[in-house]
Amino acid sequence: MPAVTEAVPLGMLPLVLWGAVLVAAVACTAFAVRHHAGNADGDPSDPLFWDLFWGAAVILPALLIPAVASPPAGLALAAAACVSGVAAYRSGPRVLGWYSSRRRLREERPALLAAAHLHDAVLQRWQRYELDPALAIDFPDMSDVRRPETAEFVKAMREAEVLRTLAAPGYLQAVDRLEVALRCAEAAAGAACGEATAWKVPQAGATALQGTRRAAAARTSIPAVPPRRPHG
Repeated sequence: MPAVTEAVPLGMLPLVLWGAVLVAAVACTAFAVRHHAGNADGDPSDPLFWDLFWGAAVILPALLIPAVASPPAGLALAAAACVSGVAAYRSGPRVLGWYSSRRRLREERPALLAAAHLHDAVLQRWQRYELDPALAIDFPDMSDVRRPETAEFVKAMREAEVLRTLAAPGYLQAVDRLEVALRCAEAAAGAACGEATAWKVPQAGATALQGTRRAAAARTSIPAVPPRRPHG
């Protein structure tokens, strides 16, 4: 009768299952350790202990059971676990950074939508100086890029368009600069504001936008295009 401690060959399917459990557990534990190591808020020792505890509770059985049944399989699984742990630990900052950016994007979505509405309103306002012949005659400086204020507006407009297309960070601040640049260009061109026709962003977006924009530019409306100058 064979001894109880004699190694029994492990089937392919159980080996694959134990390997998947082991690799996943090691990777998750390594991610948790890297996350707590880079978290400077509070004392990470308690959550780190529990992450290591539950990770060990899964890793040790997933490694020891196949190793007792088949030592070569145990060595192979140990090697796979080491590779998985090192890879997960080294790639942790990239994965955590991607997750943080996705979470930040979800939190900022109302503010981004509100900024997009304001962006469109600023562009529509400026386009009237280009498309309305009377306004183009009354305020030619709004189309003259040789004027510093108009050139600054065109620069801000390009920057906002690029950041909006790429969905890149800094879009909210770019819309702020675009709105301020339009006001400065209008003031320099002598386009004094007439009767205001308010344009407001949605309430939820306005609240989020006010929390993320600069305090000096936290406005949710722009006045209407100024009236034409009387001729004669």
